[in-house]
Amino acid sequence: MRLMIRYIKKHMGMFLIAVLFLTVETFADLLQPTFMSYIVDRGVKGEELHLILRYGLIMLGITALGALGAVVRNTYASRTSQLIGKEIRLAIYEKVQTLSHENIDRLQPASIITRITNDVTQMQNFINGIMRIMLKAPVTCIGAVALIIFQMPALLPLMLVILVCAGLLIYGNMKLGYPRFDRMQRKLDGLNRTSREFLGAIRVVKAFRAEEQERDKFEDASRQLAQAGISSMRVMAVFGPLINLTVNTGIVVMLWLSGRELTGEIGRLMACVNYMTQVLFALGMVSNILNSAVRAVASSARVQEILDEVPAQREVIPENGAAEDPAPEASREGGIRFRHVSFSYAGSARPAVQEADFSVMPGEVIGIIGPTGSGKSTLVNLVPRFYDATRGQVLVGGRDVTQTPTARLRGRIAVVPQKALLFTGTIQDNLRWGNKEASMEEIRQAARVACADEFVSKLPEGYDTLLGQGGVNLSGGQKQRLSIARALLKKPRILILDDCTSALDATTEARVLAGILGDTRETTVLLVSQRISTVMRTDHILCMEDGKIRGFGSHEELLEECEPYRAIYHSQIGVQTLPETADLSGEGGVLHG
Repeated sequence: MRLMIRYIKKHMGMFLIAVLFLTVETFADLLQPTFMSYIVDRGVKGEELHLILRYGLIMLGITALGALGAVVRNTYASRTSQLIGKEIRLAIYEKVQTLSHENIDRLQPASIITRITNDVTQMQNFINGIMRIMLKAPVTCIGAVALIIFQMPALLPLMLVILVCAGLLIYGNMKLGYPRFDRMQRKLDGLNRTSREFLGAIRVVKAFRAEEQERDKFEDASRQLAQAGISSMRVMAVFGPLINLTVNTGIVVMLWLSGRELTGEIGRLMACVNYMTQVLFALGMVSNILNSAVRAVASSARVQEILDEVPAQREVIPENGAAEDPAPEASREGGIRFRHVSFSYAGSARPAVQEADFSVMPGEVIGIIGPTGSGKSTLVNLVPRFYDATRGQVLVGGRDVTQTPTARLRGRIAVVPQKALLFTGTIQDNLRWGNKEASMEEIRQAARVACADEFVSKLPEGYDTLLGQGGVNLSGGQKQRLSIARALLKKPRILILDDCTSALDATTEARVLAGILGDTRETTVLLVSQRISTVMRTDHILCMEDGKIRGFGSHEELLEECEPYRAIYHSQIGVQTLPETADLSGEGGVLHG
């Protein structure tokens, strides 16, 4: 609730205008039954036509004033709630950008999406309801009760009983409703997660004819959400009618009492009944808005959880700077040093990386190979600080990555991940993620190096071709080459290629790598691959197994000294050989360095 109050304070001017005109509208509604009673008791009963006309015109004026108040109130209430919703969503988005991979893994992307969309909508609707209904309901209720007592003072005890009973029912509604609505939002997280997984893997689902299995998963998630919703709605279904019963019982009692006290004053009786109807309506509004409040408070707590999330990674810049690596070469820009680094994912008992200790000189090309799950991707993810080492130090350019501003660190690094990620927009827009100021010639050059220009230039719209979400209208190999071109356009000091050529055939892969490494002779390259033919001509090869570095050296050295590398070599070399035309260095030697 504090979160919503904080944002309401930021728009207090518009909020107060809405409340002011809401008050005008409410008083207009309250005055009409009184003047109606005057028309009946003074005009109709006394056959005074001029009184009927006078009070009729007054009622018409009051109605017009109330309508004006409602229009202005609706305008400002809608504007205020929409602006607050926009600002809360932006605050969540900006907060998520500051979080590390570890935080996002724990919060889960599907849950974050639900909070940005559904939870913020619940809060937005509640804030809108405050200005449209919630403030009107108590004013209407109190005003109507006061005017009933003014018309019939003997009804005071009855009104107190009705208000106390209704208050207890509303409190019980909130008390039982909050945990149920909170549970419903969490079940909505599960439904969104299931939907997201299905839509992201729809091709695999169809390929394996697993539609029935996925339908059952979705049905289960949908059933759980429905059950949570039924449980929540059941509370409203019980308490809403009980409130109506309480007030309607009061109306019956009031009619019985007024039949003895208001004989001949039909107008006052009509006014009292009208006011009791307004009390019933107001209590119903209070009940509904409090149900909305329960949802909003539950949603607000979920949003606040993200805003209060403490990033797992913190930038701590010591005044005297970070300690330099003792190796002079590794201290230069582009040098990388791992000092006894270990890392474990949250909730995992087994380290993904164990005691990694090695150095990479600036401009070197390091091949990283190992079985699936050996920790290759985890290792390179520690360099741009996607995760922080559990133990040990990772240094880039002689500086501990935890002591370097993240923007500065990542500004010198380009990463091409295993899964090519493209965004909705033109090819040109996607490539400019690497360099917003890049000229068209620079874009074409980067695409040529990555062997992407050859297929882009054949497209009808060329570099202005519009890509669907995730680059759905391109093949896997085309997306990988564009991802590589995007990274090259950044002109990084360190280039991380995380098995990013897996969708390419051996010949095309060799051409792409030759182009990359020929264009980045002063760039440090970490080349992760499953293919021994890809890494065997790098400056050094790092072989991993079960999160540990089993060998680090040249191809020849590892063949002699590293059993896991030798096993990989013998398992692949007879099946997959490097094409004769694919000399990556152009000279038959080491790539560069």
